[in-house]
Amino acid sequence: MSTLEFNQQILSFRKPLEYFAYSLTHDEEDAKDLLQDTMMKAVAYKDKFREATNLKAWLYTIMKNTFINNYRRQVKSKTIIDQSEDLYYLNNAASDKDRNPSTIYNTGEITRTVNELQDEYRIPFKMHSEGYKYKEIADYLKLPIGTVKSRIFLARRKLMDVLSDYNPN
Repeated sequence: MSTLEFNQQILSFRKPLEYFAYSLTHDEEDAKDLLQDTMMKAVAYKDKFREATNLKAWLYTIMKNTFINNYRRQVKSKTIIDQSEDLYYLNNAASDKDRNPSTIYNTGEITRTVNELQDEYRIPFKMHSEGYKYKEIADYLKLPIGTVKSRIFLARRKLMDVLSDYNPN
């Protein structure tokens, strides 16, 4: 089969692929992007297609796999690793609710309050919140690990007292 014939056959499946893409994405623009990616991959991997097989099924498989790979990539990019001792995986869904004026104001107030802590509490607390382990903080500050844990605990306690308006309980 020539390249021209192959491309024409691919284009003959455009409408059904478009419907399938929309059923996967539930968004018109994302469906168009998925269709375009599928068409590009089909043309790029024309040599992988075996003649006398089902071209439509091959295209559907490319689309489904592309959708799954894009979804996994998207989820992975939004996943962060908590650097605490137990290493939790968290999904970090960035949204517009994180950028509203009251959230920006509250974040600023909390940051100011943290920065007003005495150095002996602020430094270990900030290091811990940035992901350093207790042992790393203890080594860096040349303090016993129990002292570091105690200072972080006391910093949290002071912050909870000063910022009691933000406590949901």
